[in-house]
Amino acid sequence: MSEDILINVTPMEIRVALVENGVLQELYIERSSRKGIVGNIYKGKVVRVLPGMQAAFVDIGLERAAFIHVSELVERDAVNPSEQIGDYLYEGQSIVVQVTKDPISTKGARLTTHLSIPSRYLVYMPDQAHVGVSQRIENEAERERLKQLITQALTDEDENSGYILRTAAEGAGEEEILFDIKFLTRLWKSVKKRIGNVKTPAVIYEDLPLHLRTMRDLVSLSTERIRIDSRENFLKLKSFAEEFIPEIEGRIEYYPGERPIFDLYSVEDEIQKALDRKTPLKSGGYLLVEQTESMTTIDVNTGAFVGSRNLEETIYKTNLEAATSIGRQLRLRNLGGIIIIDFIDMEDEEHQRQVLRMLEKTLEMDHAKTKITGVSELGLVEMTRKRTRESLGQTLCEPCSACSGSGLVKTPETVCYEIFREILRADRAYNSSTYAVLASGTVIDMMHEDESVNVAELEAFIGKNIHFQVETAYTQGQYDVVIR
Repeated sequence: MSEDILINVTPMEIRVALVENGVLQELYIERSSRKGIVGNIYKGKVVRVLPGMQAAFVDIGLERAAFIHVSELVERDAVNPSEQIGDYLYEGQSIVVQVTKDPISTKGARLTTHLSIPSRYLVYMPDQAHVGVSQRIENEAERERLKQLITQALTDEDENSGYILRTAAEGAGEEEILFDIKFLTRLWKSVKKRIGNVKTPAVIYEDLPLHLRTMRDLVSLSTERIRIDSRENFLKLKSFAEEFIPEIEGRIEYYPGERPIFDLYSVEDEIQKALDRKTPLKSGGYLLVEQTESMTTIDVNTGAFVGSRNLEETIYKTNLEAATSIGRQLRLRNLGGIIIIDFIDMEDEEHQRQVLRMLEKTLEMDHAKTKITGVSELGLVEMTRKRTRESLGQTLCEPCSACSGSGLVKTPETVCYEIFREILRADRAYNSSTYAVLASGTVIDMMHEDESVNVAELEAFIGKNIHFQVETAYTQGQYDVVIR
């Protein structure tokens, strides 16, 4: 598999595109006015304890207070029903926390006290005496080798701390692992010193900017090229790679081309397609993706695909193609939380198993943790995908001012009848001689044409004149009834 990483840098934002076999798979965006804060460590103040939810709100200096659950205060396996949030926190208390999930929509950031600091090969956990290895390193001999490297490197000072070996550590030598351990140990000492010196709320540690996080988290041995269109940041990437990832330094390229870097591989076009509800499949079928506050639903349809053999075979082929496309769409749109997939009903159980296997295989390349529960009694596939930041749609878009994000607007007829009721309500409350209706052009046109008889009957009923005025700035559902 060939893999390219494109980095587009402007003063306003940094965008990173992960391209596999010439097709955009993932997109990361960091705007200077609204940077992601996952991984940042803060010294915060408890502002409210919620015993009923076994949680608390913590002021870490953001617009909205952040949220922490009791399970993030103690070892998760140690939590029992008798333990109360009040046993650990009280209002006004200072607390050191780390952000695990960015503020999304109306929800504040999610926090934990289980701190961790990542490097190229390791994740350092200063308060957890545990050594783990990424599940994506499947070779048992390699897992054991890496564990031994860490165990032998631990000193008496590390008695209460631990490490997780990241996927990138596979094949890494002893010198590289030891270098990371020394780097993380020094970094943690500086963090501890800052904790004691700052007042709340304050940021103690900030994660790397997006283009450097890309080098740490996304670049692998399968990455063929890292292209960046900023010479200044190209030099920073080269310096970072020289120090931490020398084996890929030669793959970093400065892109000075006149053609925008995101026009390569049609990345800009793919971004626009990823904002649509409807995603076409090559066969002629399509996906309908609906993202809500609580979950995302994906509906699979055959569309124009009629197949060449029989209905069951047509459905099976459409679902197989859809499973591959869904895996990509989840990554590209960064959809997280609960996801419900409504594949087209299949009678053959072997077909169901094959479609699920295809979905699982596609998700193996996902950097986010996913879990599939299988097919429910209603024929739906239920799964979860770890959500730590806003989806692509939430990052680039906002709810429609006309429909408030519902995707629906009232018909002109419905608005006309609402206006009639509002006039009747006003006539009972006020002794006015005339009424003026301000509304959109489509609504006023309907008043003058299809509803003209009803307007005349209403005027006769209340004994008052009704005047109409087009307001070009009004959406179809907006109107005002003015008393004169």
